[in-house]
Amino acid sequence: MVHRRCVMRQFMPRAADPTVLQRFSRWLLARCGWRLEGDAPPFDRCVVIAAPHTSNWDFPWMLLMAFALGMPVRWLGKHTLFRWPFGGVMRALGGIAVERSKKGDRVQRIAETFRQSAALTLLVPPEGTRSRSEHWRSGFYQIARAAEVPIVFSYLDFGQRRGGIGPALWPSDDMASDMDQIRAFYAPMTGLFPELSGPVRLREEDDSGGAR
Repeated sequence: MVHRRCVMRQFMPRAADPTVLQRFSRWLLARCGWRLEGDAPPFDRCVVIAAPHTSNWDFPWMLLMAFALGMPVRWLGKHTLFRWPFGGVMRALGGIAVERSKKGDRVQRIAETFRQSAALTLLVPPEGTRSRSEHWRSGFYQIARAAEVPIVFSYLDFGQRRGGIGPALWPSDDMASDMDQIRAFYAPMTGLFPELSGPVRLREEDDSGGAR
């Protein structure tokens, strides 16, 4: 697979009239004291990091910000979330049911979905849990590499009551260097429960002996 050079950049604003949902979402965020930053990514297909993730409130806030920016995001959830009576609502909000017990290479299946899709913005919380963890799950990174799509940084900074979209990174062959850029970006971000935020580090970095 040919990898593009790792690039980080800020997005230029998109000129478009906001929809009713966008206007309502922006109004509600402002009403609740949140500052929305950045613009919708200028990519038809990308993986979006959702971090930090320390509470049940992160998901609705992040979805509200995506609506405010006009981002048609999709996200992966346990198949049990899509049962009646809430399954229809979850799908309407962009949910994709995943049966974790099902065998197979999930990364390659999702990468194939990217290749078959004209447009797909996949929102992934790499911490994978609201509890403190010593490693991020590498699925977001492996999917982006396999599908050859950029990784976009989204964030919720409860410390400064701000959130939105930051720069993008095309994953390269140097995982440690890519992760250094991700670490630098998320270093000042504070989750709702800071004590539950673990280090921004993949287990594969330790396994390869690439301690920094």
